[in-house]
Amino acid sequence: MDIGNRNRLKGIYAPIATPFADNEDVDVEALQHNMTLYRQSALRGYLVFGSNGENKSLSEEEKQIVLDTVVAGRSSGQIVIAGVMYEAQRYAEQFLDAVAGRGVDFVLVQSPSYFKKLLTDDCLYRYFAALAERASIPVLIYNSPGFNGITLSFELLQRLAEHPNIVGMKDSTPGCDLKVTGLDSEDFCVMVGSIGKLRDFVGRGCIGGTVSFANYCPDLAAELHRKLEAGQADAESLNARLTEANRRIAGQFGVPGVKAAMDLLGFRGGIPRRPYQRLPADQVDAIKAVLVGIGALR
Repeated sequence: MDIGNRNRLKGIYAPIATPFADNEDVDVEALQHNMTLYRQSALRGYLVFGSNGENKSLSEEEKQIVLDTVVAGRSSGQIVIAGVMYEAQRYAEQFLDAVAGRGVDFVLVQSPSYFKKLLTDDCLYRYFAALAERASIPVLIYNSPGFNGITLSFELLQRLAEHPNIVGMKDSTPGCDLKVTGLDSEDFCVMVGSIGKLRDFVGRGCIGGTVSFANYCPDLAAELHRKLEAGQADAESLNARLTEANRRIAGQFGVPGVKAAMDLLGFRGGIPRRPYQRLPADQVDAIKAVLVGIGALR
């Protein structure tokens, strides 16, 4: 990988939520509002159609609308990563073709998962390698067993890291496996998927992460990354505060919790799509107390 690509990826990304109106339509105006705030923040960029974006709840037409809105709303220096999450390789290939030339800088590919018994390392290697060969933009691998039940083996990741168009990965394994940081190099970037593990990953030379906390506190997340990289004395206390806040918001309540926190802080999270539900008032109050506790809300 070109060193320029490594530098381009370095930083904190928000795996942005897809706002839905009360009738469950994509709320484009709300997304535009969020992008106005995000582009003024210290975010390096955005992951569109990640787990927080409710990827599996969107139609292909809706994905193009959301993607175009994010690309149009980013600042000139910000990066857009598009999530690729399909069971059939055919549809993943069609998505790659559809996003080509639309302002996407990288794609983040998650493995299929439904027929787990058939998904050997060789099968998964063929899947990822074929997509990387087809893609006109660089590919990142998404290791996300908490969402799709498939843990990519270290041996498979080693093989994939050698592909010239696979330039990195996002690790969202439970607890985030520090072993994968050994893959980080000039040619292969390792990004973390939880703010609670950002300190450990940055401490081993990794470039940053895509963390749900950045959806509602983008500048605080970026500040933590900056302090950790610089080895500032107060990085530890900030890390402890934000890690605990994340545990009590996204960790406890998932995407509905992230959206509630966004609403409280001036973003427009909207409702989650059914079967997931908006949080009841007492749980929103609990999130509000967490945000007050870290100084994000008065």
